[in-house]
Amino acid sequence: MTLYQSKQEYYESPIHIDQISTSSIPTYPRVRSRSSRPPIIFEGHSDMRGYSRSILGLRMRDLQLMTGLLLLAVFIRLYRIYQPSSVVFDEVHFGGFASKYMKGRFFLDVHPPLAKLLITLAGIMGGFDGNFDFKEIGKDYIESRVPYVPMRLMPATLGILVIPIAYLTLRQSHVSTTASVLVSILLILENGLITQSRHILLDSPLLACTALTVLAWSCFHSEQRRPFRFWWWFWMAMTGLGLGLTVSCKWVGLFTIALVGVSTIRGLWDMLGDLRVTPEIFTKHFLARALCLIVIPISIYMFFFAIHFAILTNSGDGDGFMSAEFQQTLNGHQMHDVPIDIAYGSHITIRHVNTQGGYLHSHNHVYPSGSRQQQVTLYPHKDENNVWKIINRTQIPDDSPPVMVRNGDVVKLEHVTTAKKLHSHEIRPPMTELEYHNEVSAYGFAGFEGDDNDLWRVEITEHSSSDPVSKDYLRTLHSKFQLVHVMTGCHLFSHKVKLPSWGYEQQEVTCIKGGTYPKTVWMIESNKNDLLPESAEKVNYRKPGFLGKFLEVNEVMWQTNAGLTDSHPYDSRPFDWVILKRGISFWGRHHRHIYLLGNPIVWWSGSASVAIYLIFKTLLWVRAKRGYKDQLSDSEQFYESLAGFFFMGWFLHWAPFFLMSRQLFLHHYFPALYFAILLFGVLFDVITKLLKSRHRVLVAMFIILITYLAFRTFAPLAYGDPWTKTDCKKAKWLSSWDFDCNQFYDDYEEFNAEPTESPDTKVDHMISNRPHGKDNRATTMGEVARKADAEGAIHKATKNNGTETDTDREQKMIGRVDDDNEMNDNDEEVIEKPAANPLVDGDDVDDQNDRNIYDNEDADLDNPLAKHDEG
Repeated sequence: MTLYQSKQEYYESPIHIDQISTSSIPTYPRVRSRSSRPPIIFEGHSDMRGYSRSILGLRMRDLQLMTGLLLLAVFIRLYRIYQPSSVVFDEVHFGGFASKYMKGRFFLDVHPPLAKLLITLAGIMGGFDGNFDFKEIGKDYIESRVPYVPMRLMPATLGILVIPIAYLTLRQSHVSTTASVLVSILLILENGLITQSRHILLDSPLLACTALTVLAWSCFHSEQRRPFRFWWWFWMAMTGLGLGLTVSCKWVGLFTIALVGVSTIRGLWDMLGDLRVTPEIFTKHFLARALCLIVIPISIYMFFFAIHFAILTNSGDGDGFMSAEFQQTLNGHQMHDVPIDIAYGSHITIRHVNTQGGYLHSHNHVYPSGSRQQQVTLYPHKDENNVWKIINRTQIPDDSPPVMVRNGDVVKLEHVTTAKKLHSHEIRPPMTELEYHNEVSAYGFAGFEGDDNDLWRVEITEHSSSDPVSKDYLRTLHSKFQLVHVMTGCHLFSHKVKLPSWGYEQQEVTCIKGGTYPKTVWMIESNKNDLLPESAEKVNYRKPGFLGKFLEVNEVMWQTNAGLTDSHPYDSRPFDWVILKRGISFWGRHHRHIYLLGNPIVWWSGSASVAIYLIFKTLLWVRAKRGYKDQLSDSEQFYESLAGFFFMGWFLHWAPFFLMSRQLFLHHYFPALYFAILLFGVLFDVITKLLKSRHRVLVAMFIILITYLAFRTFAPLAYGDPWTKTDCKKAKWLSSWDFDCNQFYDDYEEFNAEPTESPDTKVDHMISNRPHGKDNRATTMGEVARKADAEGAIHKATKNNGTETDTDREQKMIGRVDDDNEMNDNDEEVIEKPAANPLVDGDDVDDQNDRNIYDNEDADLDNPLAKHDEG
């Protein structure tokens, strides 16, 4: 370390806080080499006047280059953005979310709300009325007059802004103009980024916020010689703002937070080890970073959730994921105060505590096998078929005074609508055919007292600490209990296994012997008994405040995201991304195809840069271990440190995906790819530094040329332009690239004819191009009901083949569609939907006609809550 004459000189040193390391952006060395130059953004002192000269007075050459790059990016990104004029890939979900925002209908998604709010804002500005359902890939926008172009312009604009931000980041970091322009053009011509930014998707907002954060962090490091002055504070606060925006788009932003966090910790650690830094100064640095890099991002993240909650005030298809307390905050779910005492003869609804399956339910339809008695299920929505009458084992006369139900009482539960008793016996259930599971049914008829298989013992397992009476007496909301079948000793049980179409996709209920405690716990939610006096004590849910809702939603998002484990035709793993092993089919129609595939030249150049850096660092480590002391010049140390920071950015945005068992896709690699391309720019400077300027330009032009040729080769897949089978087959550089060349015409002239959809194209549209693994056989509840109306059999509507959903990824568990769109799924990805088929067994059809049909898989094998990204 350089020796300083005074503390003041030490504190003003550009390398005093963050020493050269692979985890922090270096400040340019004070002793400049011949090729060094002052920062582009900061040229004067750290005051307003100096800053104004440096920002507004950018070198004319840089301004001209940035303008040219920006115009080129606008042309490339916006070229024919109106095509295709139909729903593409995950526009199914994110367009659908915009509709839900505009209607205020609550939904659950695995991604934070910022990017979706921006899409909604673009839709509002474009005149979108929220009535288009986005329910399937290929659904036409033009016919429904959807302002889809303004909605696509939002992510496209943010994708365009990545280009000047990348240029400024490299110039601010003292990378040469040639390398900065080269990197910018590589980003412009990256086919994968083009494809992703041209549609209503979340990755462009994510990448733009990530790039902004890196730029702000770079600018902050340029101010290290002037700590605690205005622009030092400004750029550190801007970094915090960028972190907050990034993580508010997608949780991948947590990796950006990790990058800045590693750099910050390294800087503070170096400072802590310097005895010339007093405890007071260190504390000031620590608190400043805590404020800007922790408090500001968290505040921004919570702010966008506050907007999210303020808009989504009505009940929607995401209700079933949330607790009953949360649901009470939504319009359409509020419950009136109900009596707290449970007396025999009360009409009650019984909610399952530890799944989001809903209420104990029965309807006038029988099991197709086993006892063939009336079905008993869990149903997630309020309905008259959820109501049961609790009676003693011997019927109490209706005119007798109310007798309260005690812990340990043996009771019968009579289904009010059908007058059948809750019943179990030694018969295997239709779905979980295991020896320790018994079927649960509704059995009997009006006037029939039933048999001993109708008897259940109430065992209170938990009670409210504020209500000690609920320990000994069954009480509404306050007592949690098990129902033990007297004859067999099994416990009433439910888990996230959905019945087929004959069970209306509702959640299975069984009686389990020795079952796990959480899934055998129940509570009474509503209670009505005319014999209780009007003055009887009442109870209701406690509505959570903002913090409670915020924590619950994020917990459910996390559990749902972790449960996205189903396979998908186009999923991939992190090692596949580095070599661009495969892409993702987005859309296919009229002998055209949109297929997300990166520009191989850009992709492999980034991967080669990562490999070169690793080899270089390994050699240095080995030489150091062997006792060699390599003396790097100031310039070499600077570039080694800058390359190390970009490498760390790549690594932290790539390696964590190895820890995830959920579905992953190529687009998850885009933030890491951004850092790899920045690293390529740094290595370009290092490798070509001995060349003359014009020779370096020639090398850069050659790289740009081959990149452009690759871009042109794969452009039809990015834009959905005409392509021929011959050209398609020539473009299959890797056999693992699974776009189908047979769907294209043999000759370009054939595209001049009226577009028709071939059988092959239809297959690709329906199967290959489904959003994140979704099978587009889903239909709306409204469609099912209308079909049933036409047949004169509303209560059997869901028995029509082909109407049940077969979703995957986030929609299986989340059901991300409008109540009238009825389609479930997304990305980031298949989600098991806890909310079951909202009805079609005749259970209050008028109230449920617009509900979704959800397709949930066995949650015992999936996410504990019922379940992600795009991630």
